[in-house]
This record gives sequence, C-alpha cells and structure tokens, in this order.
Amino acid sequence: MIKKALGLACKEYREKLNISQEKFALSIGMDRTYYSSVETGKRNISVQNIKKIADGLDLSVSELFKRTEEILEGIQQGDQADRERSGGKNNVAI
Repeated sequence: MIKKALGLACKEYREKLNISQEKFALSIGMDRTYYSSVETGKRNISVQNIKKIADGLDLSVSELFKRTEEILEGIQQGDQADRERSGGKNNVAI
C-alpha cells in the first residue's frame, strides 16, 4: 500500500506543476516508463530515486513522505470502511 500512496503523492505534485510524466521524467534523468511505474505503485524504488523525484518536484523528501503518509491513512481508512460495509452483505439466508 505504501508504494501506491507514494505514487499517488508523486502524481499529485507533478500534476500541480502541470507537466507530463514524460517531461518530468526527462527533467530528473529518469526513464518515463520507470517513473510511470512509480506513480502507479508498481515500483519499489531506492532512496536515491525518491530524492531525485522530490528534488524534481521542488520538495524535501520529508514533505513528499508527509503527503504519502496522509494518502496512506486515507487508503487504510477506506479499506476499513469497505470491510465494515461488506461485513453484513456476505451473509446468505438459507
């Protein structure tokens, strides 16, 4: 889940800069397909690449992680709510 949250945070900040994945990746010296896999939460990236992304977004690593944590908490709360809602729906009367 943390990879997904980090990817969503990166995407959110990149979109605020109004720049495409391709232009952003090129600006930080990263392959577009690699960066795309970061945004989709499919990549377990190194600390060096996290720093490179944060710098490209004009953020500190701690700012990027703070937003990642906020998103992660939202995902976890949503998952919990989904489990609570589905708790009674799976019971079948016989």
